[in-house]
Amino acid sequence: MKYLVTGAAGFIGSHLVDHLVRQGHDVLGVDRMTDYYDVAQKRSNLAAAMAYGNFEFLEADASAPEALARLDGTDVVYHLAGQPGVTSSWAHDFHRYLEHNVAATQALLEAARHASVGRIVYASSSSVYGNQAVYPCDESVRPQPYSPYGVTKLAAEHLCGLYAANYGTPTVSLRYFSVYGPRQRPDMAFSRFIRTGLAGGQLTVTGDGTQVRDFTFVEDVVAATVAAGTRGVAPGTVLNVAGGQTVTINAVLAIIERELGHPLKVAHVPDLAGDVARTGGAGWLAEDMLGWVPAVRIEEGLPRQVRWEVGRQSMVAA
Repeated sequence: MKYLVTGAAGFIGSHLVDHLVRQGHDVLGVDRMTDYYDVAQKRSNLAAAMAYGNFEFLEADASAPEALARLDGTDVVYHLAGQPGVTSSWAHDFHRYLEHNVAATQALLEAARHASVGRIVYASSSSVYGNQAVYPCDESVRPQPYSPYGVTKLAAEHLCGLYAANYGTPTVSLRYFSVYGPRQRPDMAFSRFIRTGLAGGQLTVTGDGTQVRDFTFVEDVVAATVAAGTRGVAPGTVLNVAGGQTVTINAVLAIIERELGHPLKVAHVPDLAGDVARTGGAGWLAEDMLGWVPAVRIEEGLPRQVRWEVGRQSMVAA
């Protein structure tokens, strides 16, 4: 089969690319390689895929003409590209989120409706839910984003639904819940905690650490994403991709301490604007439609991320 993956050099995108090329599929990876974090890490993410003859990389925006021209004849487009991060989505940086999360998605959808594309799988976010009165949230819950980032992810999700309803564009939107694992972005919490702990420095935790998150291991996310591209689901479908295990930040810190073999130096700082107190997703619809259930619990997945980071730091030091 022929696949196109936007955001291919990112955390989740590179894991998806690796899976697809190992299965023998023809994969075009598209990534604009912005400096939101170290571009060298992004290139490293693609190192394994580059060794395969069935992988091609295009350094471009997902909405660039040279990328859109490659849509025709693609079996599945996995649209994972976008501007990440809650904190930086406020104030003067908001235009980046509009451009890369909303406008780029609209351009891709518009081009896809004029091309022969089997399906578009859009990577949405649990951030669309915001703070809710009842957990876990299923897909029938009214979204109410608590950050500009969440607003743009929901807007792009709505665009997928609109193109499905008006033109029959075969879209599926997946609401990822707090993805973690090897290659996690350096600005994300687990990555920051582990790197700072390895260096013996003082890490900062917003709030008192009792915030609850539904953490999902990256391999489980890849499995759900692949299934969303191949299983028979109706255009415009929206599904949670949730780990099914809610854990406090304090519990996460305890696991990292155990894996590193020494206490962490923790400083608590006030909550950040847009940071919700709790996330939690009901996964029954994904199980029903995709045959997908998460397989990796935090007690297994987080140590794997720690070991990967330890190995990466050893290579850098060498």
